[in-house]
Amino acid sequence: MRKTLGLGTAMVLALAAQAAMAQETTNSAPADAEAAQTPPDEAEGLQDIVVTAQRRSESLQRAAVAVTAVTGDSLANAGITETANLGKLVPALVVQPTGGTTSFFLRGVGTNSQNSFSENAVAFNFNGIYVGRPTAPAGVFYDLERVEVVKGPQGTLYGRNATGGAINVLPRKPVLNDFGVEGLLEYGNYDAKKASGAINLPIGSTVALRVAGQVVDRDGYISDGYDDERGEAVRASLLIQPSDLWSMTIVGDYYNQHGKGAGAVLLPYAGLNAPALEDRVSVSDPRAQGAIAQFAAGIFAPPFCGGAGGFVRSGCIAQAGTDGFLDNKFYGLSATVEGDLGFGKLTVIPAWRRSDTNFRTYLPGFQGDVTDLAEQISVEARISSNDDQRLRYVVGAFFFDEKQQAVNFFRQGNLSTTRFTPNLRTESVAGFGQLTFDVTDAFRLVAGGRYTREDKRQRTRTAAGGLPGPIEPPLGAPFTGELTFEKFTWKAGVEFDAGPASLLYANVATGFKSGGFFVAQPPNNTFAPETLTAYTAGAKNRFFNNKLQLNVEAFYWDYTDQQITFVGGVPTGSGLIAQGSITVNAGKSRIYGGEVEMRFAPSRNDLFTAVAQYLNGRYDELTTANFSPTGAPVATGCTITGSRLANPGINGARFYDIDCSGKPTIQAPEWSFNLGYERTIPLGSDLDLVLGARTNIETSRFLDANYRPETRQDGFMMSDAYLTLRAEGWSLTGFVNNIEDAEVLARAGTRPILDFPVGTLRPPRTYGVRVGFDF
Repeated sequence: MRKTLGLGTAMVLALAAQAAMAQETTNSAPADAEAAQTPPDEAEGLQDIVVTAQRRSESLQRAAVAVTAVTGDSLANAGITETANLGKLVPALVVQPTGGTTSFFLRGVGTNSQNSFSENAVAFNFNGIYVGRPTAPAGVFYDLERVEVVKGPQGTLYGRNATGGAINVLPRKPVLNDFGVEGLLEYGNYDAKKASGAINLPIGSTVALRVAGQVVDRDGYISDGYDDERGEAVRASLLIQPSDLWSMTIVGDYYNQHGKGAGAVLLPYAGLNAPALEDRVSVSDPRAQGAIAQFAAGIFAPPFCGGAGGFVRSGCIAQAGTDGFLDNKFYGLSATVEGDLGFGKLTVIPAWRRSDTNFRTYLPGFQGDVTDLAEQISVEARISSNDDQRLRYVVGAFFFDEKQQAVNFFRQGNLSTTRFTPNLRTESVAGFGQLTFDVTDAFRLVAGGRYTREDKRQRTRTAAGGLPGPIEPPLGAPFTGELTFEKFTWKAGVEFDAGPASLLYANVATGFKSGGFFVAQPPNNTFAPETLTAYTAGAKNRFFNNKLQLNVEAFYWDYTDQQITFVGGVPTGSGLIAQGSITVNAGKSRIYGGEVEMRFAPSRNDLFTAVAQYLNGRYDELTTANFSPTGAPVATGCTITGSRLANPGINGARFYDIDCSGKPTIQAPEWSFNLGYERTIPLGSDLDLVLGARTNIETSRFLDANYRPETRQDGFMMSDAYLTLRAEGWSLTGFVNNIEDAEVLARAGTRPILDFPVGTLRPPRTYGVRVGFDF
């Protein structure tokens, strides 16, 4: 039963966080979805958690990789039904909704996914399968065993683009010889209606079927209805296990995502009378449109497009509308075949996934229409040795093939219109292995490597708009391109058992993300791969008869050729300079810091949790650009190194090249804290009352690589609280999330042409009730 479904009551101090969450740092194991929580001892103490982050089932406390594990019950307790909210339970993880896509950052490493060329630098895996498109990590947060967030480069055991780490979402498996039904109903403010459920059906003694589903319907958090959540999902899993030696699990899933999608708000800016952030006013709101029109009037002089008011009325500068929508459908089919070979276990995972997205977004402050159809097939095969031998290993091979057809149409009235139609093909093959050798009973050596070859081919038609009318001079003739990347990534480390419940470890690991294309006239339309080398040392300990857990980790990351995406000047086929989304390699950056995690259970009814992370990231080399509609430099905090005239007709508008070397890495708060407490009060007759609270405290950080002061998020504190009454078979929970009703930016950037800042906000204060049942 869902033991930790949550209700919220407030906690005034910073003593609240990850209560229902099980967090630990680990060196894990194979994709074995049976890995859950081991039963607690009859004696008081902390429960153990088994994870599969290293393709082998291991206890979190006996492994040597930084992993945060969040159980499915904890996700339900926190009200998480979409990817964007996962960050509040995982230190160092930042999740950005970007129109119809999702971007991930781990400890300052990530990618701003802005169009159909984008790929994340943190690998997202569902049910052991790598998901290639940043549009696709949606509709999977229900009926889960757990979510594992692996921090740091995973260049050995994971498939593609795991420079910053990996997110593993593991659904619950069918169970043989067991009939069960469970469900969860929730209602809250913003007319939030959520329902999820699952049924486990035994079919004879060797087959079981599990069917799960979820429906979410919530109004938007900002004016005009944006930042809503609406969707229906279903998943069916069939387990066939004719003997103890082998099994096959077939999983099919479908998600229909609709509603209006993420929305943008105006950020405070000199010369732009933006509404206050606490009002959550969409850029399509009349108050925001009035501020935009007034701002435009100070930039463009009449009679251009009929004067100041014309910027909104005539569409000369595109008005952000209320007609944004999501019409996205995601499909998946996979099989996990596991067999006992005597000397080890064979795992083969063939999979097919399809992402069919169609959405209109005003997130950048103007209209963007995107359709993107991507189909991927993948196969991973690996052999893992038995655990009872001195030399243990995981070896395997990986194949990935993705075909993508898209239309990206971004309109800023008649000032700028860009339409490009990527037709991409990506093939990736890899062979990998990792060994662990026991030098003594207490001291071990670890070594691993992975060879990857990736081929990318594209054919793209592109048009770029000009002034003053709806003219679309070509950026260039339809162009093709082919890129090939090869890389060997590796890992080496040591492990030492300093005591029965103490592990010391140190390792060096590398990561790799392939290069790619962006929209520009060839040959200046590609970027190179990025690589990361991570040095890590840590200790994991249990004290006081398993009541206190204290884990410490220190890390230093050396980042080379980091891929940075920003809006800059793109040379066109006619020699003009147009605005476009550009990806460059940032040269070098370095990131170092440490993390301390504590869990303390002084009694079977009390649990304290605390995680503190220090992060210091700097770009040693970073050059980007900034657009000025008037020709006057825009304050960014970076050094101007040159300028170029933009397309003629916009009052001498220019692109300024800026050197941001020495600036802090984006999406990387220097300090972050997650604190929490949960208290269980027995009421007799198998009835318990559970009170809990958690808080997330983070210092300031920049959200955009142009370092405008408006795109800086100040320090904040966001707290949740819950109260649950539970008994055998049912639970009733009340909750409050974001008690402070803090206005916290998830993303910020600059609206091209007019050059004013816009952003997206994390959820405001929400509250409601949940009812869970299990029989």
